[in-house]
Amino acid sequence: MIYLALFFGFLKVGCFSFGGAYGAIPLIRDVVLSQGWLTDDELTGMIAVSECTPGPIMVNLATYVGSSQAGLPGAVVATLAVILPSFLMILLIMAVWKRLLKKPYVQAVLSGLKPCMIGIILATGVSMVIHNLFSAGHKGGMDMQMAAMMAVLAFLMFGAKRITGKNFSPIMLIAVAALLGVLFCGVQE
Repeated sequence: MIYLALFFGFLKVGCFSFGGAYGAIPLIRDVVLSQGWLTDDELTGMIAVSECTPGPIMVNLATYVGSSQAGLPGAVVATLAVILPSFLMILLIMAVWKRLLKKPYVQAVLSGLKPCMIGIILATGVSMVIHNLFSAGHKGGMDMQMAAMMAVLAFLMFGAKRITGKNFSPIMLIAVAALLGVLFCGVQE
């Protein structure tokens, strides 16, 4: 039954993702692709859309996948499943947080998890860059349009501070990325 599959698939994501949505993307990718709910290209597109829409990426992805597989009830089931573990953990943590945070072993665990999450997020980003630059549609070659768009966006993101002394606004970066997508890739029907 699709509702049980959605519930347990996204419950797994909610239980075993740590470090926020970017750390959860590999687990979401594993669940979604192993179930055949989306293709890798569809998932990559939904990650981009989820980053641009309000709300947590993980919840947005769960809602979209649930909706695409079983309509509104599927969206509700997948969304509830992905947030249930965090909701329960926050209730538990808040009950003991102040006392627990002072313990040296808790500080050691949190210190050890930080580099792990940085590595997972970096690996996910590199994987997405490679996938977009060398997608199957270009017969093993580099997609020069994607490379040009990434170069412009990277320059804006990393070079703006050196030139203007200010960081480039994330909202402006999203708007520029959308404009570049229309200019480089065109509107396809």
